[in-house]
Amino acid sequence: MIEDLSMIRNIGISAHIDSGKTTLTERILFYTGRIRAIHEVRGKDGVGATMDSMELERERGITIQSAATYTEWQGHHINIIDTPGHVDFTIEVERALKVLDGAILVLCSVAGVQSQSITVDRQMKRYNVPRIAFVNKCDRSGANPARVADQLREKLKHNAVMMQIPIGLEENHEGVVDLITMKAYRFEGDNGENIVESEIPENLRFDAEARREAMLDAVSMFSDELMEAMLEEEVTEELIHDAVRRGVLSNELTPVYMGSAYKNRGVQLLLNAVMRYLPAPTDIENTAIRVLKGGEEEEFILSHSPDAELVANAFKLEEGPYGQLTYVRIYQGVLKKGADIYNSRTGKKLKVGRLGRMHSDQMVEIEEASAGDIIALFGVDCASGDTFTGGDRVSLSSMHVPEPVVSLAITPEDNKAATRMSKALHRFTREDPTFRTSFDEDTGDTIISGMGELHLEVYIERIKREFNAVVATGAPQVKYRETLTQPVEFDYTHKKQTGGSGQYAKVQGLMEPSGDGDFHFESKVTGGRIPTEYIGACRKGFEMSINEGQLIGAPVQGLKITMLDGASHAVDSSDMAFQTACRAAFREFYGKGKPAALEPLMLVSVEGPTEFQGDIIKTIAQRRGVIVGTTEDEGFVRVDANVPLAEMFGYATVLRSSTQGKAEFTMEFARYAPAPREVAEELVAEYQERRAAGK
Repeated sequence: MIEDLSMIRNIGISAHIDSGKTTLTERILFYTGRIRAIHEVRGKDGVGATMDSMELERERGITIQSAATYTEWQGHHINIIDTPGHVDFTIEVERALKVLDGAILVLCSVAGVQSQSITVDRQMKRYNVPRIAFVNKCDRSGANPARVADQLREKLKHNAVMMQIPIGLEENHEGVVDLITMKAYRFEGDNGENIVESEIPENLRFDAEARREAMLDAVSMFSDELMEAMLEEEVTEELIHDAVRRGVLSNELTPVYMGSAYKNRGVQLLLNAVMRYLPAPTDIENTAIRVLKGGEEEEFILSHSPDAELVANAFKLEEGPYGQLTYVRIYQGVLKKGADIYNSRTGKKLKVGRLGRMHSDQMVEIEEASAGDIIALFGVDCASGDTFTGGDRVSLSSMHVPEPVVSLAITPEDNKAATRMSKALHRFTREDPTFRTSFDEDTGDTIISGMGELHLEVYIERIKREFNAVVATGAPQVKYRETLTQPVEFDYTHKKQTGGSGQYAKVQGLMEPSGDGDFHFESKVTGGRIPTEYIGACRKGFEMSINEGQLIGAPVQGLKITMLDGASHAVDSSDMAFQTACRAAFREFYGKGKPAALEPLMLVSVEGPTEFQGDIIKTIAQRRGVIVGTTEDEGFVRVDANVPLAEMFGYATVLRSSTQGKAEFTMEFARYAPAPREVAEELVAEYQERRAAGK
C-alpha cells in the first residue's frame, strides 16, 4: 500500500489515432523497468505492444480497449491508462479521464492537431484534467514541432509553451535541447537508454535563448518569485519548475515536450516532467454526494485520506482471463481483501474477493490498496459507474456517455449461435455503455447500436471469435407508418346465415385522421342499434386492423373511428361477428381515405469547426434534411436539422470524410412525416410484391 499520496501519479495517454500513444507507453514501461524488451504495435516478431493484449488490436494495429498498467520512476508510483485514438471508442477515453488526475496529450509532429485531438481535448476540459503535450514522431518527414505548438494555441486555445527544441528533424533528429537546464540531450544505446548531456550546439544557441525567454515570460505569470528573479537575473531551475507546476495544476498552462517514441528519443525527459508537473491525487479536489437521513443530498469534498471511510468508483468492466474484472479508482479510505463493501446504487453488501494491479491483461494480486490508487477487483457484481463505500450512501458524479449513432441488424445462424450471441450481447452491453441492443418488434431483428461502423464491426468480430457464434448482419429496416389523409364514411354488413347459428353484424360510421398520431375510438350509436356489449368488440376489430395498413403494410397511426349506426340480430350477432365486420369495413373503406406513407424524421445535431459549416450543411442537404437552426460558439458551429432516418445510414463515415474527421453528430427521433412521392411509390411496390409472394 502506498502511504505517501504525493508520490502517486494517475495518468492517461490520449491522442488522435496513430499518433504513437501505445508506442510511447511501451517505451515508458521499458525505461521504468516494467518490461525487459520493446515490442512494436505491428511487430514483425508477432508479439505486438504490451498494452494491445487483444488479438484484434494486434491484427489491426489499433487500440480498441483502454488498458491499465503500473510502474515506478524516481520513487513515484505511476498508474497509466493507454486509451484508444479512434472516435468510435471514445467511451474508453471518457471513463479513463473521469478517474485520472493528469494526462499526456500526444500529437504527431507532422499531422499536428487532428480531429480526435480536438475531441480528446474537449473531454479533458470536461473533467478538468491537467495535461502535458508530447509532440511525437520528430523523426518523420515533414516534422515541425514548433508548428504543432502554434496549433495548440490556435486550434485548442491552450497556453502552450515549448520546454524544449529539437536537435535536428526528420532523418537528422538526434535529441532535444532543454530550455530550463539549457543543455542538449541525446539518447544513445540500443534502445536510447543512455542519456548523454552536452552543451547546446552553436547553430541552435540563438533559437534556444529566444525560446527560453518566451518560456520564462509565459511561466512567470504563475509565480511572483520567478518574476522578481527574472528582473534580478537570478533565475533558478527550482523557481521555473514551481511556476510551471502551478500553471499546469490550474489548467492554464500546457508545457510542450518533443521527441520520437519509436526512435527512443525524449521519453525519459517527458517522464521527469510528469513527476514534476502533473498532479498527485492530493492536488485534485474531488467531490461526491451524500444522501442524508431525510432523503436530502449534500455535496462534500473527498479527503483522500486512507483513514476516512471508503469511497471508490468502478469506472470500467472487462471480461478477462480471470472472469469479470472491475477497474476501481479509490478516492478515500482503504480497500482490503476480504472486506465488506457496499454498492451505493443497489444498496447491496459485497465481499472483496481478489484485489489486483493490472499490467495490460496480467493481474498481480495484492492484499490492500488505499486512497489515490487504481486497482482491479475480481468477481464483483456491479455496473460501470457504480460507487463503492464502507456503508454511507455516497455517489460520485456520473460519466458523460454519448448516444449511439449507428445501428445494424444481426441474425444468428441457428439456435446454438442464438444462445451464444445472447451471452455476447449481454456481456458487451455491461462492458460498454455506448454499445446498445434492442429488439425490433416490427421487423423481428436484433438491433445493435454503437458509435460508428468500426465500433460495431469490432463487436461483430468479437461475437464470432470469442463466442464462436456465426451471425449475419444487415441494415435494420426503417419503421415506416401510414395514415389517412381525408375522412371516409363506412357502411358494412357481415352476414353468414346458412341455417343454424349464423353471424350477423352491421356497422356504420366515420374513419378520419386524428391529428395527434394516436388511435381514438368513439361510439355515438343510439337506440341500442348496436348493443352496448358489442361496442368493445367493434373497438377491438379496428385495433387489430391498424397493425397492418392497406397501402404499404405498415402500422396505421393517427386514426379516429366514430361509430354512428349499425344493426344486430337477436340470435346470430356476437362479439366475433362485430369484430369481423369492423375488420372487413377497414379493409374495404380505408383505401378510399387516400392513405399516405409516413417516414420517421430524426432531429440531427452536427457539431464541428466553423470552417466546415458549408460542408456540414451540404451533407445534410444531400440526405433530404431540412435545417432548423445553427449556433456558432468559439470557432465551433452546431447545425440542427430534421433528416429522414432512411437517409442516415452511413452518415457517420460521410461526415467524417467531409470534415477531416473533425465533426461529430447525435440524432434522436423527432416525428413521423409524409414520405416523398418517389419513396412512397417504392414502398407501395415492395408491399405489393410481398403480398403477391404470399409473405
